[in-house]
Amino acid sequence: MPGFALEPEQLAWCEELRTLARERLRPLAEKGEAGQLNRPLIAELGELGLLERLFSSGALDLCLMRESLAHGCTEAETALALQGLGASPVARAGSDEQRARWLPGVRAGRVVAAFALSEQAAGSDAAALTLKAEPASGTPAGTGGCAGGWRLSGEKCWISNAPYADFYSVFARTTPGAGARGITAFLVPADRPGLTGAALDMLSPHPLGSLTFDGVRVTEADVIGAPDKGFRVAMDTLNLFRPSVGAFAVGMAQAALDATLDHTASRTAFGGPLKDLQSVAHQVAEMATRTEAARLLVYAAASAYDRNEPHVPRSSAMAKLFATECAQFVVDAAVQLHGARALQRGHLLEHLYREVRAPRIYEGATEVQRTIIAKELYVADRPRPKP
Repeated sequence: MPGFALEPEQLAWCEELRTLARERLRPLAEKGEAGQLNRPLIAELGELGLLERLFSSGALDLCLMRESLAHGCTEAETALALQGLGASPVARAGSDEQRARWLPGVRAGRVVAAFALSEQAAGSDAAALTLKAEPASGTPAGTGGCAGGWRLSGEKCWISNAPYADFYSVFARTTPGAGARGITAFLVPADRPGLTGAALDMLSPHPLGSLTFDGVRVTEADVIGAPDKGFRVAMDTLNLFRPSVGAFAVGMAQAALDATLDHTASRTAFGGPLKDLQSVAHQVAEMATRTEAARLLVYAAASAYDRNEPHVPRSSAMAKLFATECAQFVVDAAVQLHGARALQRGHLLEHLYREVRAPRIYEGATEVQRTIIAKELYVADRPRPKP
């Protein structure tokens, strides 16, 4: 699949998704409450078959879904993405029993998943996690393993879908002092004794919360993948979803751009439409150019992931970095060109202005993406010109 062009069938599907977002998903989103889990919205995503497609197709399809849904209903886009993020470790690295138990409900929109990686002190430094997984009893069974299971103690923070999810993909430290090599991923049902959570009141409208683990018991049957191999599970998930965060950003940028084109063509000032003012026209041209450049980076990164090409971490980081920064610029410029009306509660741009800030932080902040890109550029096996 070329990274820089879509087939007619893909373009038609994107238009269909935009229509679904406006006509079927937006009304459900408007009935929900900001910061609360909207189960009817998630169930509709399952009914439409979008959650099934989330797990049965590749990174490019994921990006097309996120971009198209974000254009018409950011809440639906986020609900879909969080289902994928939370359940992807199970789908990609879980046992047959884990997948059979949990994934059918996720695909149908009946079961809500969450990705529990972030901590207050660790932030984007996934190798610095401190949530403890200490042996519960028995004799250690191999590296990181424990025949009697573990007890999880500590806290997670900034967890999307918390505290309302039905299960969590939790990343905890099984081997102290081992950095990235000492982390294990666990599937933890929300009703496990000792697990509690609290909602956080955030700027963006989707549910976000903290989790407290007070000796939560997990067994080897709860391990996702293998003991002490959880860091790779987390990174594989993030490498898939980082370009699609960029797609979310592109969808918001396009929505802001479309609104700006309509506004500047119809709004009269200083004797004519705003679009005839050179300063306005040039700003709109810049918005459009950056949005298209971000879209192409996202598509290229997703296509590279689907083809299993080298340097996927770099291309994924570039896509997320550029697209999220682009969306911030475009939405801010759109607000400026609309004037005070764009700041009124309920206006599309007021909504996008609140939504657009968070993607520059979650799943690796902008600064982290730059660090990843730089490291990838300086790898030892990079071909170097002869002097």
